[in-house]
Order: sequence, then C-alpha cells, then structure tokens
Amino acid sequence: DAAHGGARANTRALARGSTKSSSPLPKRACPPLRTPSRSPRGRSARTMSEKPADNEAQSALDAVLLKSVEMPAGTPTVQGYDFEGDLDLQKLLDSMLTSGFQATQLGRAVDEVNRMLQWRLSDEPVGEDDSEEEKDPKYRASVRTKIFLGFTSNLISSGVREQLVFMMKHRMIDVLVTTAGGVEEDFIKCLAPTYLGDWSLKGKELRSQGLNRIGNLLVPNDNYCKFEDWMMPILDAMKKEQDEDGVRWTPSRVIKRLGAEIDDPRSVYYWAAKHDIPVYCPALTDGSIGDMLYFHSFNNPGLVVDLVEDIRAMNDEARLVTRPRKTGMLVLGGGVAKHHINNANLMRNGADFSVSINTAQEFDGSDSGAKPDEAVSWGKIRPEATPVKVCADATVVFPLLVAQTFKKNFEPKT
Repeated sequence: DAAHGGARANTRALARGSTKSSSPLPKRACPPLRTPSRSPRGRSARTMSEKPADNEAQSALDAVLLKSVEMPAGTPTVQGYDFEGDLDLQKLLDSMLTSGFQATQLGRAVDEVNRMLQWRLSDEPVGEDDSEEEKDPKYRASVRTKIFLGFTSNLISSGVREQLVFMMKHRMIDVLVTTAGGVEEDFIKCLAPTYLGDWSLKGKELRSQGLNRIGNLLVPNDNYCKFEDWMMPILDAMKKEQDEDGVRWTPSRVIKRLGAEIDDPRSVYYWAAKHDIPVYCPALTDGSIGDMLYFHSFNNPGLVVDLVEDIRAMNDEARLVTRPRKTGMLVLGGGVAKHHINNANLMRNGADFSVSINTAQEFDGSDSGAKPDEAVSWGKIRPEATPVKVCADATVVFPLLVAQTFKKNFEPKT
C-alpha cells in the first residue's frame, strides 16, 4: 500500500545516501548490510566508530533490511488457480492446498482424510503376538481405519444432509455421533420440506406465522406436528416391547428403530439402520424428540432410555480398536458431536487421524473452539498424528472435502 511503499522509498533513499536525508550514509550495495563482526547491540564494528546520526540510520536500515535465512529445499510456494483457458474444476480444487489461509487448511484436510481412507493393517509390520488370522496378508489388507463422523443438527437441516446420506448408503463411515436435532431433523425432512429463507427475517413476525428460523432456513411448525403424529405410535410400541418383551432402550437403539420405521432412502438413519451402523446421541432429549418423550410420559408413562449402556458401547467402539489398528475422527461443528468422539478415543490413548471443521475459536476455552493440539494434551489425539482444523462453514467446505476424498478414493466394502 501507499504507506509501505513510502517506507520502502525512504529506505532506498537512505541506502543511496540521498541529500534529502538529514543523516546521509555512504553509498553501499544492499543487501548484504552487516559485517561478520557484530556488537551486542546489533551494529557492525565499523559503524560503531561513525557519527551517531549515521549509526542511528544504519541501525534502522539493518532492522528493515534484515537478511533472511534460506528456505528449505522443496518448501511449497503460494500459487492459486489461474482461470486463463478452459475451466478445470479438479485443478481448482487441487490448488486449494497452495492458496494459503483456510484454503490451505482444506487442502491439508483432504490429505489427512485420504490417509485415513488409504491406511490398511498391511501397512504395518506383523507383530509377534498376532493371531494366525492377523498374519494372513489378505486379512491384513482388508482391515481399514475405523472412521467416526460427528456433526451438529444445523447440518442435517442444511444440504449437507445429502452428502451424509451418500456416505451412509455406501458404508463409508463406521460410527456416527450427533445431537438430538441431528436425529429429528432428518426424519422431519422425510415428512415435510425445509425451506430457504433469509437471515434478516424478524423473529416476532415469524412466530406469529408459525415459522421457525434456522439461520437462513425456515421450518414450518406444522412439520413438528407431523413429527409428533409419526413419533407417538412408535413410542407406544417401544413402551409395550419394554414391558412385555424386556427390551432395554438406549439412544442408539431408539435411533435405529426410528431409522427402520421411516423406511425412506432420503434419510441418513434409514441407511444407518439398514447397514447396522451405530448412531450415538447422548443428548437425545435436547430437542423435539425430548419434547415427544416429555408429552408421552403423561399419556403412557414408564418408557426408559438407558444412557449408561450407550456410553459403554460408544467408548468400546474406540477402545477395542487395538494397535496397530487405527481410528480416524471427522467432526463437523462442535459441542457434543465433537467431544463424544474425542472422549471415546481417549480410551485408546488417542485417534490416529483427525479432521475438524467449524467456526468456533479457542479464546473462550471452549472444547468446540479448541485446536487439535489441546486434544493431544488430553490423550484424545495421538502425539504423532497430523490433525487438521479448518475454520470455515461446513456447508461450504464439506462437499468439497467429500469430492476430493470419499467420492474419489473410497474403496467399496465387500
């Protein structure tokens, strides 16, 4: 800018010994600016004997034109996408890695997820205590990273839901963790649509119209009425099975039951139930499902949902992945969805791969905003891991990440 340009011009004038300077310096090439002999105050031995004014100007010149170290061979340079010529979307995506800032973080996240997808037990040396099965090359080539995916409810409300459906349909994920809203909004969208709105719509006016705003999305309150009509008979049936057949309900079993009941391939949990992929939600009551359980308790009291059995199951999802097997964490958003996965991986002294995408910052000490290195200190990510955090809106970044990783590099499971 103009200020920096002026500073550089003044510096060059000093270097040339311009008559406009009140303390001209002898003409000299620049850089180098220093001799090998240095005083404790950073001035050369030669300039210490010069006039004080010259010394002051030389000190400023040395500070401004400090000589750089040589960059290591192979250090990447900044290079963005050049739109000259035909549009190449693949090259555009590839260029993120060298574009800087959060584009580079996205590129690093792509690399981390691809490492997560490509790892096989056959990459590790055979151990002395391995079983005969574990020594079999074919078996070792079949053992992959166990991938935990967590996400917050707003992402199910958004179009990220369709990417999650794709991943579940093709069994790309091994364990899901979400919030109550992340469960119910999926089923509600099977019953009635969510609409695009605007961030500036007034809450008072929307309330009078029976419209609920999620950012710039709108959910008519009638959608929740439809959800209640669908949900209550299922809760009645679950209560009967509990009383008559001794079924013990946990949040994960409730979600699996709802996924089977919805019978709609647009649903994330339809595919989770179909492929027997566990979904954990320790905060299942914190949303419309909680409202349904509350109202149901008046009309047909006694339904019990056991959290303790689920925490045992969730922690064992990670704990039983013994080394050298590996786990990977892919987390969209923060809160329960993030920490429940991190804490489960503590039980095995940390995940081997980790990518998180959210806009939370660490200055308030929240787990949502914490950088991956904080999780390393707790034993939730391995010290030798190369975790990546992308500070960005997942609705923008996650589709690009899926395009560069799961869509391109996931090998179908047999």
